[in-house]
This record gives sequence, C-alpha cells and structure tokens, in this order.
Amino acid sequence: MAARLGAQVTIVDRDGLGGAAVLTDCVPSKALIATADYMSEFETAADLGLHLEDAAGEDVTDASANLAEINARVMGLAGQQSEDITHRLEADGVRIIRGSGRLVSPTRVVAISSDGEEEVLDTDVVLVATGATPRVMPTMEPDGERILTWQQIYDLKSLPEHLIVVGSGVTGAELAQGFLGLGAKVTLVSSRERVLPAEDQDAAEVIENVFRARGMTVLGRSRAAGARNTGDGVIVKLEDGREIEGSHVLVAVGAVPQTRGIGLEDIGVDLLESGHIVVDKVSRTSVRGVYAAGDCTGVFALASVSAMQGRIAMSHALGDAVAPLRLGAVSANVFTDPEIATVGLQQKDAEGVTTIDQVMMPLAMNPRAKMLGISEGFVKMFCSKGSGIVLGGVIVAPRASELIFPIALAVQNRLSVDQVADTFTVYPSLSGTVAEAARRLHQIAE
Repeated sequence: MAARLGAQVTIVDRDGLGGAAVLTDCVPSKALIATADYMSEFETAADLGLHLEDAAGEDVTDASANLAEINARVMGLAGQQSEDITHRLEADGVRIIRGSGRLVSPTRVVAISSDGEEEVLDTDVVLVATGATPRVMPTMEPDGERILTWQQIYDLKSLPEHLIVVGSGVTGAELAQGFLGLGAKVTLVSSRERVLPAEDQDAAEVIENVFRARGMTVLGRSRAAGARNTGDGVIVKLEDGREIEGSHVLVAVGAVPQTRGIGLEDIGVDLLESGHIVVDKVSRTSVRGVYAAGDCTGVFALASVSAMQGRIAMSHALGDAVAPLRLGAVSANVFTDPEIATVGLQQKDAEGVTTIDQVMMPLAMNPRAKMLGISEGFVKMFCSKGSGIVLGGVIVAPRASELIFPIALAVQNRLSVDQVADTFTVYPSLSGTVAEAARRLHQIAE
C-alpha cells in the first residue's frame, strides 16, 4: 500500500513474507482443519442416506488420514501463499532484504542480511510488524519430537496415537478438534471451567458438547504443571497430582511478542510489561515516525486486524485519508466444527443492560440446516432498544466465518434490524436465520 501511495519501501524480513499468519499459523492450521472437516463428512453421510461401499459391496465406515501427506500439502499451501505475497510486493517496486533489522534511531535501521552483510537504512517512517511466537513454559519445554508447539506439529510424519492438548483457547480448541477429526485420540486440558473461555458462553457450551459427543476427553479446571518425554510417549502432570499418558503433547498456552532485542527500548518506544508495543488507534507508537502493527502490539491477535493496522499506519504516515481503527466492528472466527463467528457487542457486554435487546435462533429450525444434517448451532443478534441499530452478533454453524458477514456489514454501517430483516435472502439458506433473528428483534422492539 505504501508503495502504491508513492513511497520507496524496503522490507527487512527474517522468516518469510506473510509472517506466522501465512507460514506457521492461520494458513497451515486452517488447511489442516479443513482436511479434518472432510473426514467428518464420512460420519454424517449415513444419516443422509449415503453409504460408501468397498469392491465387495460392504459398507466402509472408516477413513484414514495420512498425516505426512496432509502436512506436506498444508505447508506447500503456506509456502505458495508467501511466494504470491513476495511477487506482488516486487511487482509494486518494494525492495526485500532477507535478514533481521535493528532500530538505532527513529529514522535509521541497521539491516543484517542472511549472508551476514550489514546495511544502514535511512528512513522517514518505520513500521514494526514482528509478530509473536508461541509461549514456552519451562516445565513443558518443546523438543520438536513429542512436546510440541503449534508451529512444530507440521513436522509430524504420522498421526499421534493420543494427543494431549494443553490450553483450551482458540488455538488449542481448533487443533484439538482438527486432530480428533483426523482420527487421533485427543485429551484437552483446560484450566478453566469451560473450553474457549473468552468466547460467548452459549457458543462455547455447544462446542464443548460437540467435543465430548465425538469422543474427546475434556478435563475442565485442570491446570498442567509439566510434561516430559518418556522416549516412546509423554506424561503430562497436573497440578492436582494426576498424570496423563499420551503419545504427544501440544502446548497451546498463548504467545509472546517478538519485540526484544530490536532496539525499541533504546529509541524510547513504550512497551507494556508483557512486551507488547503501545500504539494508538492509527498505529503510532510513542516515538514520532515509528508505527507498529500486528501481534507485537497486543491489539486483537487476528490477521485481519494486523493488516488493517498496517494500512492505517501507512495512510496516516503518508497523508492519505484515514479512519482510526474500530475494534467494535471487528469480526472474528474460531475454526472448530461447527465454527464460532462473532462481531461487535457480545453477551458479556449486554448482561444486565436494559437498553439492549437480543435474540437467539437455533439453526435446527432452519430448513437448509435440516437438509445438510446440521443439528447444532444458532444465530444470536444484539441491537439497541428503540432505534434497533444492530450492535453485534454470534453465529455457531458450519462456515460461520462466511455467515457473519451480513451482521458485520450491519454493525459497520449502523444498519437497523428492520433494514436487515427487509433484505431478501435465498430460500432455503442458512443466512435466512440471520434475517429471521432481525425480524424477531423488531417484534421485541415493538
């Protein structure tokens, strides 16, 4: 974007363009989860009257996953996406230095290329987008063999016999269900009462029930104290003294920003105690001319937010029209099966607030859902009482990430529930329940 606005741009990149979102997180993990979704189709086919048969005419009830082939494919997709980004940047005239950089002043960066050559870059504007890396616990030190971070699972050549997942946030929940769907035995260790503690409680309850119904062992209120590699497996010890034996353990207990050792403190950039860079709503740091975007800022660890922060930063720095970051309009998704998509105001914000109306419509009543064999999920919508302005929503459904868009549009553009309700939807369609929820809110408002 900066290059298209007329700036001369140099990128100093160590790991590969696209960062963790492309190379080790979003792209590979969602590709792996999508593969597991295909496996789940075998489970529901019989309910729809479809039967897979072998050459002898016998029903085939099991499918197998070749993890080496799956991982090769998903990492190939990640590499291809990174190459596409590189080609687009080069076509726009962006210079790329493969290596690492350090700020020695607000207008000077020292870049050291991968072959050891040092170059001093004088600049008018610096954008720091160094991302984050998996948080490591000293009692569960990853070894890349059996004790793994989410960046190391793509090196596995065979499906874990019994995967223990420590951490029930978004990453832990997504990958736990992904490996369950591929055929692994999975135990999920959650320090909280419910999985996905930061998500809508009704949505989290649906997902946890699905986990258990599909055979996952979920240990709530169980904090892991440590893990050790026994050579042919792992043992995870809980703080209450219990021990869980498995073949592998995936440690998904958060991330830490990569902000140390790149000169930020030396030039006066303010950091939080956690190491995150302090930024305002146009991505400015405490030092004039230095901007920051992405997971290193601690502002919503989402690729879409990172990209928006970067665009806003460059627009602001180069004098283009810009609007401050609106976190209240951010849509997010948890790629479990079913997915959880959210936007805007949520249940925890609406509790006890008399000026907010809400409605929850189960998907089981939707005719398209019945045709697709969907029995879990719902659409929840919030609006302001009186004006009917849509304030937020939650969707739990297959491909909820696609279904949330009309509610996101309504939140972004301050549409009313009547405007949503009066918009035609296809019959039958899952999006029809979004319109129906809006109609129900109109009835409540009256």
